[in-house]
Amino acid sequence: QVQLVESGGGLVQAGGSLRLSCAASGSIIDINAMGWYRQAPGKQRELVATLTSGGSTNYAGSVKGRFTISKDNAKNTVYLQMNDLKPEDTAVYYCDAAIRTTAVPRLYDYWGQGTQVTVSS
Repeated sequence: QVQLVESGGGLVQAGGSLRLSCAASGSIIDINAMGWYRQAPGKQRELVATLTSGGSTNYAGSVKGRFTISKDNAKNTVYLQMNDLKPEDTAVYYCDAAIRTTAVPRLYDYWGQGTQVTVSS
């Protein structure tokens, strides 16, 4: 069983910063990639940023230059540093990870419960 626990969301004024964290726990063999997605009210879930085990990153165009994804392998934790936040960044942010476990020894996508980020103008 794998759990992804997110934290760090909240209310911030435009131009402010937040740092999201997502910690994976369970009978983990390895983590292939971790990432962040977001879903605003009435919209589809969209990719924000991903980070592979090899260190390659991918960002949505709307967050490039403002958001930075990073990870701590020892803690099985991925972070999303969000700077210069805009009202259009308001959404529920979800952590995603492709993980191999002792129970499921093939890569499988796991999702966190989501954390709300609200940016006021």
